[in-house]
Order: sequence, then structure tokens, then C-alpha cells
Amino acid sequence: MDSQSRCVVVTGFGPFRQHLVNSSWEAVKELSKLGLGVDIELQTLQLPVDYREVKQRLTAIWEEFQPQLAVHVGMDTSTKAIFLEQCGKNRGYRDSDVRGFQPEDGVCLPGGPEVMLSVINMKEVCRRVAVEDVEVAFSDAGRYICDYTYYLSLHLGTGHAALIHVPPLSPCLSVSLLGKALQVIIQEMLEESGEVQTQRTAA
Repeated sequence: MDSQSRCVVVTGFGPFRQHLVNSSWEAVKELSKLGLGVDIELQTLQLPVDYREVKQRLTAIWEEFQPQLAVHVGMDTSTKAIFLEQCGKNRGYRDSDVRGFQPEDGVCLPGGPEVMLSVINMKEVCRRVAVEDVEVAFSDAGRYICDYTYYLSLHLGTGHAALIHVPPLSPCLSVSLLGKALQVIIQEMLEESGEVQTQRTAA
């Protein structure tokens, strides 16, 4: 991966189960209007809630764009806060996707490490970032397409990936608010990842 790359890929997810509008993709579309700054090439894509399709598309994303960072945004239907996830897990994927498929033995990457960590310190990002009208917190992702995507992306991008869970849209949490929140959080992640790279170079 080109360490000088200024490309950032941000993905959201399509509809699933009874959720015909996925707030993750709506927030990513809003972010695409706002951008991440003049020196960042932002690419936004929608991923289906489909394990096999996600695997193919992630491989293509990392090969084609070679991003500095890939940020995957998912929807957590049970919260009103935004959660930043530090690590992806390899096992425990028992829930079927929109096509009724489950990974064999519930494993994301056969033979892969049990846990993969992002190079970004999510607790530090949470400490630094402030978003008006919505809480930003640190969490441990569950075991569905979001975490599956995160683990694979961490593997493909040698840790240069992130997972953000956003709440469903509501009168209190508009798409414009979530889009702005993503912008602020991802800009802070880029600052944090830049510091990580600088420290490694200095070491």
C-alpha cells in the first residue's frame, strides 16, 4: 500500500431485514457532499448486506484505490450514539445475510488471527472529537456484516481501516447531523493515523 496515498474510501450499507433505509449509507452520501478537505480524495461506496459480495468488493477497493484509510459505516439499530470500534473478530458470524447465507463455520478468514486491530487509537479519537447533539463512544463490534467487513478490511489494508456504527435516523438525529459527524470523526482519525505513521518513521 502506498503510504503517501491521500485517498480515503468510506462505505455504507444497503437495506437489510425490515430496515429499508440504512442510516449508514444516508450518512455516507451526506459526507460525500461535505468532503474531507481539499487534499483528500474521498471515494464513497455502498456495500450490500451480503457476505460473499462484501468480500469481492473489499478486495477490489484495496486493489483499485489503495487508500490511506478505509472507513466502514454501519447502522446499530439499538443505540442513539455513534460508536467507534477498535478491532475486528474472525469468528462468530452466525446471522444470515440478505440472501440467507452464513460464512462456513462462522469464520471470516480461515486460518486468520482471532482479532485484528486498527492502527488508529479509537479511544484517543473519542477523547479528542466533539460532535454537537450526539455522543461519540468507544465500543466492541458485534458479529454481523459490519464486523465481517471490518475484519477483512483490516486484513487487506494491514490495519488501515476503521468501523463506525451510527444510530438510525430520527427527528433528533438527522442525516445532515450524521454526515457532519462522520466528517469530523474521520478527519480526527486521519490526524491520529498520521501521528501513528510519524511515530513509526521516527522509531
